[in-house]
Amino acid sequence: MGKRIFILNGHPAEKSLSRSFAESYQTAAEQNGNEVRIKHLHQIQFDADYGEAGYDNAKPLEPALEAALADIEWCNHWVICTPMWWGGLPGKLKGFMDRALVPGRAFSTRETTKLGLPKPLLTGRSARVIITADTPGFFLALAYGNAIKKQLKGQILGFVGFKPVDITYFAPTTEADEKTVTDRIEEVRQLGARAA
Repeated sequence: MGKRIFILNGHPAEKSLSRSFAESYQTAAEQNGNEVRIKHLHQIQFDADYGEAGYDNAKPLEPALEAALADIEWCNHWVICTPMWWGGLPGKLKGFMDRALVPGRAFSTRETTKLGLPKPLLTGRSARVIITADTPGFFLALAYGNAIKKQLKGQILGFVGFKPVDITYFAPTTEADEKTVTDRIEEVRQLGARAA
């Protein structure tokens, strides 16, 4: 029995390597019996600024965000393809996380874990994040402590219940030659074939 996979191409531009990865993963996953939904961040219209809203007066979700959150709740495996910009997520993708992963749907502030943290509400799901960057992996670890990986695994996806969260990190990207890009697309295709 296949998985229910939601793929989010988190690059804010219409054309990108992240989109190529997302669509390659989609094709391979569907060919291997998985049910797949895909969204491209550039097509999702919403206000990325959480503004002055708080947990008690959250900004209402726009229809596009409501649909995306429904896809997150539907899936049992979430794939996010994104570049790393300035050591973190692109602003619109971070805004998507801020706005879509709302209390009462993604986590509960009324219930807590044994550590006193809000209770995650999206448990029973796994995630794969595919990151493109120009910072070599060893330097990301040594100089920056793998900050983006820690944020995604622990402070965003893990916080709301996704486990395990696996990360594929491709770098450098901007000057990658055609063979390197082709090899990476094939690696992503294989992940899709395994729904991993």
